[in-house]
Amino acid sequence: MIKNIIFDFGDIFINLDKEATFREMIQFGLTEPTPELVALAKEYEIGALSSEAFIKSLNGIFPKATPQALTKAWNAIILDFPERRLRFIEELHREDNYRLLLLSNTNELHINYVKETMGIENYERFKACFEQFYLSHEINLRKPNTDIYEFVLKENALNASETLFIDDTKENVDSARRLDIHGWHLQVGEEDITDLKNRL
Repeated sequence: MIKNIIFDFGDIFINLDKEATFREMIQFGLTEPTPELVALAKEYEIGALSSEAFIKSLNGIFPKATPQALTKAWNAIILDFPERRLRFIEELHREDNYRLLLLSNTNELHINYVKETMGIENYERFKACFEQFYLSHEINLRKPNTDIYEFVLKENALNASETLFIDDTKENVDSARRLDIHGWHLQVGEEDITDLKNRL
């Protein structure tokens, strides 16, 4: 029986365009995501770099770009947060049948941009629905590493077999399943988080 639900954020609640940053950075001379860029993004995602240091490092790779243009390109991935999904999670919270937690790989620039695009009032409405609101750059852990799931289970005294994890990335769901957490690999564009009750 499911008693706890752990939700991802991007493409579960807020819509993303995961190729947008790459498209935007072509103008700065990017031809493909390099190992250097991928490593830099992962470091930033676990809070190992400040936003200033991250943008400075990007600027070192793309000297023709301004810091402002790089920030804009970095945030291009963030799209809209449909109101129906906010209403859905608020209703689920009100019903109080499950412990609700959020677990997201994100970084300071992205979450600040989310607050800006959603509006701080809607962001706080959303955040208030969750018992815990875990962002990778704040807890210095990231998916799909199993230690992030172990951390959440231990920190909240959750039984893995009573816990459902929902994410749009198969690798993340597979990793959680290795710890006996139930998983829903949500297919973006074909499924929606608002259909959750049909799966419980």
